[in-house]
Amino acid sequence: MAWEGKAFALYVYTPLCGTCQAGLRMLEVAEYLLPDDILYQANIADIQNVVHQYQITSVPALLLFSGEKELPTHIYKMESAQHLLNQIRRVISS
Repeated sequence: MAWEGKAFALYVYTPLCGTCQAGLRMLEVAEYLLPDDILYQANIADIQNVVHQYQITSVPALLLFSGEKELPTHIYKMESAQHLLNQIRRVISS
C-alpha cells in the first residue's frame, strides 16, 4: 500500500447514504483539529480491492491505520465528532 508506514484515517462511504453524509459532517468538524494529510475519504464503489483486503462490511466505515499494524481498526458507528476525533488521535499518536 502506498501509505505504508504512515498513520492515517480512511472514511469509506456511498454518495446516497444519509448516515454516510452525517458521518462526513462529523469528520469535517474533527478535521479542523487534526494535522494535514491524515484524513482521506473514498467512495466504496471506487475501492473494491481495499474493501476485500480489509473486509469492510458496511458503510459508513472509518478505517484507522497506525502505520505499524497490518490491519486497521474499523469504526462503523459514527457516534459524535468528538468521539471520532479521539479515536483518530489515539491511532495517529501511537
